[in-house]
Amino acid sequence: MNTPPLIWTNVLLFAITFLGAAIFVPWYGILQGYGLIEWLAFIGFAFASGLSITAGYHRLWSHKTYKASSSVRFIFALGGALALQNSALHWSSDHRVHHKHVDNNDKDPYSAKMGFWYSHIGWMLREYQAQRYHDYKNVRDLQNDKIVMWQHKYYLALVLLMNIALPAFLGWLNGDILGMLLMAGLLRLVVVHHCTFFINSLAHVWGSQPYTDKNTARDNGIIALLTYGEGYHNFHHIFENDYRNGIKWWQYDPTKWLINLLNWLGLAKDLRVTPQERVESAMLQMQLKRTQRRVANLTNCDEALEKLQAEYELLKSHLADYYKAKKELLEAKRKQLASKQLMLQVEEMKQRFLAQQKNWQMLTSTYAQPIK
Repeated sequence: MNTPPLIWTNVLLFAITFLGAAIFVPWYGILQGYGLIEWLAFIGFAFASGLSITAGYHRLWSHKTYKASSSVRFIFALGGALALQNSALHWSSDHRVHHKHVDNNDKDPYSAKMGFWYSHIGWMLREYQAQRYHDYKNVRDLQNDKIVMWQHKYYLALVLLMNIALPAFLGWLNGDILGMLLMAGLLRLVVVHHCTFFINSLAHVWGSQPYTDKNTARDNGIIALLTYGEGYHNFHHIFENDYRNGIKWWQYDPTKWLINLLNWLGLAKDLRVTPQERVESAMLQMQLKRTQRRVANLTNCDEALEKLQAEYELLKSHLADYYKAKKELLEAKRKQLASKQLMLQVEEMKQRFLAQQKNWQMLTSTYAQPIK
């Protein structure tokens, strides 16, 4: 197989920006130093560009997990140009192919099975899929979005405006143009590049798989800190149409918080959420798979597997009963027909489910102990 030709524009972009950040940022810091304004601009620009990718390119345009006003979409389009990760149209097209063919080395643009370097940055350095570079059939819906198409048409001009002109202007106002260009421009660009690239690379090799093992995606709270909440990637790959990645209250997901804030302000609507029953079912199935693998080598494995399956089916039944009763109660409340008897029934179903869940946890934890 012939090695695809290099994309010299990308090679030079990544090499020059990385070396520039590694050499000139500390050099200028030693010579002149950076003030509070430069550091605040670095942080502000990092969040503006990173969240434009995660909340805009990813959850809004790629997956349609919510709807946003034209003003929000316009800001995301500018922030996406600031992030310098191609236009929203192209980025979303690539990402939809990734989800459709995840881990397929022939079709996934940044398949993790091609190795860490490839999925992190290597896939952008050579013409691996040149035949579909301008094929936007899978984003026809986005071609009806005037803001997306405006950004796509004027992308290069917007990149120069946001990454050079804007930091230079802020530096002029602050009295240090070069310092602002280095911090809010160069260093911020490199940091945001590699933090968001971790979603394609590190989030597919490091972490847990609580929801599915049908692909390489992982959940990792540390990666979430670096990727604006995108580190709960195992959840995302099975429930891609959910506007959340971190579904627990304590999970770090500033992208979700931003979308919630926009919704509260009336600037976003129709936030899509996966039913909790489906989430619980996926977790339960993964717990069953892991425990089945652990007991496979036991001398009484047939008996253990039979008991495990029986407990699993019972828990699944209680889970379905509880959420069915809960749904009926919610429907009755909407129609103002909720009765005390129905509420008691829901509570009874909930207690049965929790009791069986406790039995299940005790059983699976027993098999999790090392075999002596």
